[in-house]
Amino acid sequence: MSTAVSHEIDGRVDPGFKAVRDVFAENFTGRGELGGGCCVYHRGKKVVDLWGGVRNKLTGEPWEQDTMVVVHSASKGLAAMTLAIAHSRGWLDYDKPVCAYWPEFAQQGKETITVRQLLAHQAGLFAFDEPVDRSVVADLDRLAVVLARQKPAWEPGTRQAYHALTLGFYEGELLRRIDPQHRSLGQFFQDEIASRLGLDVYIRVPESIPNSKLATLAPPSPLAMLFGFPLRLKLDTLNRRSNIYRALVINPGSAVYLDKERVYARNLEVPSGGAVGTARAIARAYSVFASGGRELGLRPETLRELAAPAVPPARGCYDECMKANGVEFSLGFMKSCQAISFGNPGSYGAPGAGGAMGFADPAAGIGYGYVTSQMGTHIAGDPRDITLRDAVYSAIGG
Repeated sequence: MSTAVSHEIDGRVDPGFKAVRDVFAENFTGRGELGGGCCVYHRGKKVVDLWGGVRNKLTGEPWEQDTMVVVHSASKGLAAMTLAIAHSRGWLDYDKPVCAYWPEFAQQGKETITVRQLLAHQAGLFAFDEPVDRSVVADLDRLAVVLARQKPAWEPGTRQAYHALTLGFYEGELLRRIDPQHRSLGQFFQDEIASRLGLDVYIRVPESIPNSKLATLAPPSPLAMLFGFPLRLKLDTLNRRSNIYRALVINPGSAVYLDKERVYARNLEVPSGGAVGTARAIARAYSVFASGGRELGLRPETLRELAAPAVPPARGCYDECMKANGVEFSLGFMKSCQAISFGNPGSYGAPGAGGAMGFADPAAGIGYGYVTSQMGTHIAGDPRDITLRDAVYSAIGG
């Protein structure tokens, strides 16, 4: 490891986890890393906490201990944690129809959709059939009306299609209905998870966060974009009528939570893509889920549900948005599966576009978080993240 790279890496690892630090450094020298962090908890103890590189490619400002970055769809795992808490408190039954909690949802053939089906991307509600911009997203009452009148693209429970942005909006309204205080999902996450655990992560970034704490994203190089994405998916993202274009690019599109002046939009909730935080915060949250859930009052019944195998739709786990087989979802999380493997069977979490990753592995007692400011192009696991995870599991003996 060169002197220059060693000066870029900060943090610490426990004895036995030196290989994780070495791999983290190698990400900068050999895998195109720009700036980021990796943190691991093992059976409730923090064993890896690393950060380094730069948080802004244009200015060269360094990535610091408390630097936060948007994690795109890794946000989904954090959002799902709020509903798991609601389940533990007896407010939510995963197998009840959504309309049992949200009567207005029972329109356009959605009467029988269960919470479990919705959270597994099986409701056929992956896109809005009308314009939805930032003003609608910011007004939860207006957004709820739009959500309720959507029509499923096909019979719910028969197919799977990645609800890239809509899932979080549906989760947010469901949580508002069942929370006795009727809090938004972002506020509930802050009150019941982030504040309780002392986490630097937000689903609703407040005005008080200065730009200096936020990393800006560097897009992939044109060459990486040309050769990194699968051809079928690349073509679909250019087709305005495709499922993935409708789910991710428009109404409101993933750019809705970015802001030219403030880096990320403030006081705006996009629970499926707009969470901003540190690797340390993500790993700590998952660690609680992986180690019994006592700090958050999680019941064993809830944790068993989360670790259980995914229930596939009738036509199997071919995803109609991502054009991929073997992608499995359950209760708002992605499961370790054929398409993206992480941890042991029973692990659950969420990867994010560009490379971010967070997950809980109850069997190994692992809570893991990785974040980056350099967008990657790999759909089935970013090499920077995979090599870090491999080093972690080598250190604990598999």
